[in-house]
Amino acid sequence: MKERIQKILANEGIVSRRQAENLIREGRIKINGQEAILGMSISRRDSIEIDGKAVEISEGTNPLRVLMYNKKVGEISSTKDPEGRPSVFLALPKISKGKWISVGRLDINTSGLMLFTNNGELANKLMHPSSKIEREYVARIRGQVEPDHIRKLLEGVHLEDGKASFSDIQPGRKGKSNQWFAMVIMEGRTREVRRMWESQGFSVSRLKRVRIGGLFLPANLRQGNYKELAEKEIKSIGPQLISL
Repeated sequence: MKERIQKILANEGIVSRRQAENLIREGRIKINGQEAILGMSISRRDSIEIDGKAVEISEGTNPLRVLMYNKKVGEISSTKDPEGRPSVFLALPKISKGKWISVGRLDINTSGLMLFTNNGELANKLMHPSSKIEREYVARIRGQVEPDHIRKLLEGVHLEDGKASFSDIQPGRKGKSNQWFAMVIMEGRTREVRRMWESQGFSVSRLKRVRIGGLFLPANLRQGNYKELAEKEIKSIGPQLISL
């Protein structure tokens, strides 16, 4: 069975469909040694190269699988680390066909909910800003947060990679020198939550992601453990994006 090049590459989590189309236009993809053309259909047994490097493709389309994982502080979200720090991927179950693809990342000092899937196209959809999927975090903030700080964070602050804002902020319990807050953002830029608070002169001493879309991190899922999602749970992430 033949499929469009961009569909195969997206499903494998190598690049998105749009990125594949751009690579084809730039002449950077070869099929069986020949330059690929837009609209071309290939089989999964054909030889694929991107920028001269062979790309491994699984034998066939695999049933959709999605895992939720409760990340620990100190784990990295990439597969390999030159410093030898533990990776979240080491805690995931072995997969016989394809590979686990992370739906976004959390920095090494952030804990909480991460999602993994064997479908690259779904991962790209969920990560794209146009998906408008909420991500909820809880954070412990050092210092005295005033109503004016909250107003600015809701209206939007300017970061080095553009304007960013929380769509909701709810105050929680308060200590002598810090306070907990629950916050919602619609994107997942690198260290975005931390950088937004830092723009107001505060530091984040603890940060945890507790929700993605309609999917909450369950209280009984211990740190360092995963759970495979049922169909209903998968659909709750972003019903408008997921068809099963």
